Amino acid sequence: MATAAPLPLPLTSPSSRRNLILTAILLTATAGIFWIDSRYPALIKKLHQGPAVQVKGAITFDKVMNVDRAMPLPKRVAFTTVNWLAANRVGMTFGFLFGAGLLTLLSGARPYSGNRYKNVLFGTLAGVPLGVCSNCVAPITQGLCDSGVATESALATMLSSPALNVVVVATVFSLFPPGLAVLKIGFTLLVLFTVVPHVVPARKDAPRVSLSASHAAGTWGIAFISTIKGYLKNLWYLLRTAGPLMLLAAALGSLIIELVPREMLPTTVSPVKILLVSLVGTALPVPMAFDVFAAYVAMRSGVPLPYVATLLCTLGAYSVYSFFITGRSVSWKTAISIFAAICVTGALAGFAAMFF
Repeated sequence: MATAAPLPLPLTSPSSRRNLILTAILLTATAGIFWIDSRYPALIKKLHQGPAVQVKGAITFDKVMNVDRAMPLPKRVAFTTVNWLAANRVGMTFGFLFGAGLLTLLSGARPYSGNRYKNVLFGTLAGVPLGVCSNCVAPITQGLCDSGVATESALATMLSSPALNVVVVATVFSLFPPGLAVLKIGFTLLVLFTVVPHVVPARKDAPRVSLSASHAAGTWGIAFISTIKGYLKNLWYLLRTAGPLMLLAAALGSLIIELVPREMLPTTVSPVKILLVSLVGTALPVPMAFDVFAAYVAMRSGVPLPYVATLLCTLGAYSVYSFFITGRSVSWKTAISIFAAICVTGALAGFAAMFF
């Protein structure tokens, strides 16, 4: 249980401003390095490669350990988990570092609007450039929730980051018929603006944790030390609370994909099979843009379009890790509601492709 922290000083105090400025610089540097050195070059490269992008792992683009179906199930799950951790190491590192920075910067400030739809809009606009998958955004979401930011904004950031990133959207339109691309974007917006505002519980008066840096009066040097201390305290908090859930989600995702039969996407289409594909797609913890290329490979391989549409709208939109973090940071009812909403919209996308 988190211990109570001293109440933060008003944001007009010189010491508080120094802490905020230093934390903002830290966040900017963290995001800048990740976006410029890793994430956006990788996304743009995939956009330019288009159909040439290869999907080598079960739930990853690349793999460090070969998985053979002849292996015993525990060994396959272990190897797939290692591949997942290797594939997500950069994005997950950013997620924890950035989440700790947000918790340090925003804790106690509570910058939220009473209008739930406006909160969703703010969160969506924040998530679009973030550029992290539904897994790596999970610790960021926890940092936002625990800092006191509007829960609707935190959840909207989580859902929009993997699905509405501009490079990912451009890739979707370059690989798929316009109808499928519009289905994916439309159903994402549907969940954001019709589901999220109604599944968030009533807000409490105070954030669940308050681990902001101490705002003791002093020089810039003292402010720097207090900011780093607060940041490290928040980072440790996220690592010890969200870290074990990450490992659990990796193992569960690996187990799910290894239990799914290879004939999961048959040549015949039925509503029951569409629902099963939607359920599995929503649960799997896949990397950024994996949903786009996995669905494209399926389409190119002759998989019926309803299954392709369902995968495109569910795979990567949420994950078992996002589910755990939502349940822990918001409520399990909210986590189940969002999971169900994405499953339903994914199935509706499949039905639409089947009939129209």
